[in-house]
Order: sequence, then C-alpha cells, then structure tokens
Amino acid sequence: MRIATGGIIHETSTCVDAPTTMSQFEYDRGVIRGTDMLERFRGTNVCTGGFIDGAEINDFELVPLLRASAFPNGLIVRSDYDSLLQEMLDRLAQAEHAGGRVDGALLDLHGAMVVDGIDDGDGHVIAAFREYLGPDRPIVVTQDLHGNHTKARVAAADALVGFDTFPHVDMADRGVEAAGIIARTIRGELSPRTAIHQLPLFWSTPCQVTAHTPMDDVLRQVHEIENRTGIICVTIATGFPWANVPEAGSSVIVVADGDQQQAQQTAKELGHWIWERRDRWYAPPLAAKAALQRGEESSRYPIILADHTDNTGGGSPGDSTEVLQTFLELKLQDALILYLVDNEVAVQAQQSGVGNRIHVSLGGKSSPVQGQPVVAEAEVLAVSDGAFAYDGPMFAGLTGSMGTSAWLRIGGVNIVVVTAREQPFDMAFARSLGVDCATMKYIALKSAAHFRAAFEPIAGSIHNIDAAGIHTHDFNKLPLSKRTRDMFPIEIKPKCPPRKPTADSSSPGCD
Repeated sequence: MRIATGGIIHETSTCVDAPTTMSQFEYDRGVIRGTDMLERFRGTNVCTGGFIDGAEINDFELVPLLRASAFPNGLIVRSDYDSLLQEMLDRLAQAEHAGGRVDGALLDLHGAMVVDGIDDGDGHVIAAFREYLGPDRPIVVTQDLHGNHTKARVAAADALVGFDTFPHVDMADRGVEAAGIIARTIRGELSPRTAIHQLPLFWSTPCQVTAHTPMDDVLRQVHEIENRTGIICVTIATGFPWANVPEAGSSVIVVADGDQQQAQQTAKELGHWIWERRDRWYAPPLAAKAALQRGEESSRYPIILADHTDNTGGGSPGDSTEVLQTFLELKLQDALILYLVDNEVAVQAQQSGVGNRIHVSLGGKSSPVQGQPVVAEAEVLAVSDGAFAYDGPMFAGLTGSMGTSAWLRIGGVNIVVVTAREQPFDMAFARSLGVDCATMKYIALKSAAHFRAAFEPIAGSIHNIDAAGIHTHDFNKLPLSKRTRDMFPIEIKPKCPPRKPTADSSSPGCD
C-alpha cells in the first residue's frame, strides 16, 4: 500500500494588506520536498509527523511529495500558490512513474487558506488531488480547529479530521488517526461518508480553550458521539472570522461508516446543541487596564495578558503598541512583552551591542490601527540571530527562527523584539536570550491561546484583551463583505448579559 502525502498550510487574514509570497513559504525551511519531509517531521508534533508514525503503525509506504507552510499573513499570491500546487502534483506523477500507482493521499492542510482569486484555498487543493486521483482512491485531510470549512471541500475529500485541542497539542495524534482511517478504507474495512453542518457563529477566542469551561463541554459531546456505533470521527471547527470569504464561521463535520444520512443527522444534532448554547461561546472585548485590574485583585502572579488583536499566529503584524504604552504609563516593574515585531530596532540593537543604551522608535510601523511608535531610551540586554529549538508541548522537536532579535528594557518593562512574525508558542526563545519568564509579574503575549500550553503552569491569571490592533475581536468592526448570512454575535445578538469571569476563564461570557 502506497499513500502520497503533502500540503500547503496557511492561515490567511484578509484584514492584512501584505501579500503572502513564495519567499515567506521558503523562510526557515518552510518548503520541504520529497524524502526530506520524513527526516524533518519524524517524531514531531505536527500532522505530517503523525502521518509518518501512522504509516509504520498501519504498515504502508508513505510517499512524501511537498509540504509548504508560511507564517499567517495576507492573501497568497496566486502565481506562487499555483507553483506550489503544480510542483506537488508533478511530484505525485513522478512518484507513480518511478514506484507505481499510489492508493490514496493524506493531506496536511489548515482550513483557513485564502489565495488571491480563490476563497477556498484548502478546497482547491483537495479538488486538484481529487481530479488527479479520480473518484475511487481515498483522500483524507487533517484540518486546524480554526478552519472556515466549506461544502465543496467536504464533497471532494473522503474524510476530514480536525484538531481536538486549543492550544493544538494533538496535531500528531490527528495525523495518526487520519493515517488509520485511510489505511482501513483502502483495505475495505471502512467506507467513510462525510457531512458538514455550518453555523452562523463567530466563536470568541477566549471561549475556545479546550482544557477549560465551556469548551471542555463541547469536547465531551464530541467524544461521546465518536463512541457511537458507525461514527468514525467528529470535528468541531470554531472558524476564522478574519477571512473575508462567503462560508466564514463555525461548523461541525461528522464522518460515518457507509451511512451518509447518519453523518448528516449527527452533524445537525451536534450543531443544534452548540447553537442552542451560543451565548456560552461569546466573550465581549476586554481592555488592557481592566484586565490588569482583575489580575491585581487576585494577587497571583504573573498576570498574563493575551493580546489577541495582534496575534501574529493569525496574521497580525505584531507591532501594536497599546499594551507597551500601558505598561510604561503604569510604570510596571518586572513586566515582559513577547514578542514585538520590529526589524529596524532589532538591527539597531545588534549594531549597538549588549550593555549599551539606544534611542528607539519601537513598533507601530505597519498600520495606523496598530498605534504610534514608542519613542524611548532602551537598554540592550541581549541579542540573537533568532535560531532556537521549541521545547514546549505544541511544537516540541521542531526548530524555528525569529530572525534578528534583541532583549530590550525600558524602565521596568522588558521587550523581546523580533523580525519574524511568529507567536510565542513556548518559552524556549525567550530563554535563549536569558529571559526567565517565571520571574516576571506581568507578561503580555501577542497570541490568542497557543501560549497556554507552556505558560499556563506558571500563570497567576490569564486574560484575553482587545487592545488596538488589526485583528479586533469586536466582530462588528471586521470588513466581511462576502459573507452571505447574518451571524452571531453581529446581527444575531446574545440573549443574556455577559457573566463575570470564573476560575476557569478570565473572560466574561465563557462560564
């Protein structure tokens, strides 16, 4: 049994003007080809790593084609996307010519990819493989929790397998699961039938953390349904509101064994369960000063602010300055910001050297929405070329690069300034500069939730905030001209007033 694998992985924000180009895919070995994929991803917590393990478990040959990934950003340039997709298909043809016909394909995709001129980038990739493979060779696809899933991609694939966790610590597990599904399908042990139930719902990010209420209730429903006779797998997708596409929003996907009606009815059942409780998935925006006040009331440190409006993991520029301005205005001590994207200042710090003081104009360079630059004197405490190895739960086993970087201090506020627009998945890069996050009283991270996997064990409290930034969580303000239906909580309003934070969630509305 021979199964091809590849993918083009991108979370695309149409709120960001900067296009995503081939050079961004190629940054830090973001395009891996052929057998190099096996070396790069074996033993890592990504879906392709799970495919590799799954091939060994299920005794099939994995035929690696091409895997391309880029940091989240704006629309992908069409010619660059076309080049990647064509190379992947050419490699498939070459692999069949050299080693014989493949029996199916495992695709590692995201679910919120948008290409200039193609609203459903992921569906386009799946459809291209379906055209090549024909109707009889199965295609199984892994997808992120934050996909804007479409009817077209569900129709083109045999099965879609979405993540169960946010932060995404189960990516390899879902890859193993997908490998088992396709192997059993080829052997005739399964006959996957997939259905989608779409929801007119924008799901607030603080209410998606799967280890806490209320999202843990959703996953209990998912796992209960997966234990039913005839159900292969169930996927919850909370969507990606920052993509201006017709089918943006949350969805439920169910894969049943040989029974399309069971798949559709089960997806509808779970979808209705979610919709009836829609107020539970909504948290109104929270300002930075209000979040700090809540943290101080608990007297537990560090107080962590998740600056999700400038989450580089969703495509934001990473240079918004409101939180930095707030920390400086309040004269906070032992405060830390991870990370602020500003290549000019990072290079300036490198050139000046450790121990020197530099006059900086920091952040606020990408867009007026991101705030004005902070002009100040900063001390250079450390510099780096940005290379490091992840050691947290999410990407353990992979290396990364933040580009030219520096640890600066302004008063009592520490700022890790980087070049690459990547969120802090763990503490490894900060540690490489000499920053001990556990000793800080206040930490602001340009992330929505992925940081939790590594930072939650040290946190006194965690608060998602809506500071000035492109990726506002006030959904009324998003430029979504292509959507074709009323959405909650925009036109369809919450039924109940916001609730106070609970022990499990620092944001109101999520209890």
